[in-house]
Amino acid sequence: MWQDNQVKFDVSHSNMQLRPGELTIDKLDMIEDTKGNAGDLGRLIVTNLRIIWHSLSLPRINLSILYRSSLTIYPQIINTIHGVYVQALHILTSFRNCRYEFIFTNHDTKSTRHYTSVIGVYRAYVSSKIYREIKLRSGIIRENRLVLLPQEKVHSSVKDVWNLSIEQGNIGTFIITNIRLVWYADVNYQFNVSIPYLTIGNITIRTSKFGPTLVILSTEVSGGYILGFRVNPLQQLHITYKEISILRSEFEKFPIFGVEYTFEHQAPAQKEISVEHFTEIQDNQVEISNIFGYYFSERETSQRKPNYSIHLGLATEEPREGSTLQNLWELVPSSVN
Repeated sequence: MWQDNQVKFDVSHSNMQLRPGELTIDKLDMIEDTKGNAGDLGRLIVTNLRIIWHSLSLPRINLSILYRSSLTIYPQIINTIHGVYVQALHILTSFRNCRYEFIFTNHDTKSTRHYTSVIGVYRAYVSSKIYREIKLRSGIIRENRLVLLPQEKVHSSVKDVWNLSIEQGNIGTFIITNIRLVWYADVNYQFNVSIPYLTIGNITIRTSKFGPTLVILSTEVSGGYILGFRVNPLQQLHITYKEISILRSEFEKFPIFGVEYTFEHQAPAQKEISVEHFTEIQDNQVEISNIFGYYFSERETSQRKPNYSIHLGLATEEPREGSTLQNLWELVPSSVN
């Protein structure tokens, strides 16, 4: 799943589609990507995993902005050159050691919403990390019972399961729900682990020095942890493995991300907006938007050294790796005077 942990520019039509479990929470029209596509009005779509912006005139010009990284989001009222006050939204984020700044300007002068849904959904995402991240030694057990999450149901509970994360092992209780796997020690409830299905890369039964062991490998994004559990007797081990495999398969079809948001002032019902309604435009033009958007959306921590360019006849900063001055200059059609 990349939707909530990557910044992408000009993604394909298929990547614009909402993945299973991703929901459209809000949409705003007449939104300008002021920093990268000034003058081009588009639509801002707020989902439970990311923020999508696309041009209305050319949907292949688009942005997909992650929630997973720490975002700085703040709205602002600005005065345009025409003397009209409009709403702007600044978003600062980072991805792969690069910092990005996005500015979205709402040109609907009658709008009074001030991007509240964007801020609210992001806060809901941050507060629901337990649905999507492995948690160790957290307060999930109270009075020998699992504190259930919204939409969570316990399917089974297995006693006398050994956690083999350390050499001697610890005996405890293994709980299987529709959202995650939980283990906690019998002698200390604070010694526990919560493993959402979203973090599991592989699950299998292996032979170890402790005998047949249930082994869970988390995804690389989740830390690449290897967790081992010994379930007795052997028959119960295979029953547990089969049950987890079935529930995990069902979860992949209908994942629950835990991001819930309710509008403070419920607006009149709006028609559901889906990117599936858009048709991808195929043409033979050179793809220049990727270079333009990726280069100018980055906030550099330090300026690059200027060098004299024979091509332009003046001194300019060195372009980023993968870009050339000639490519950037060609963003301006040669027919323009």
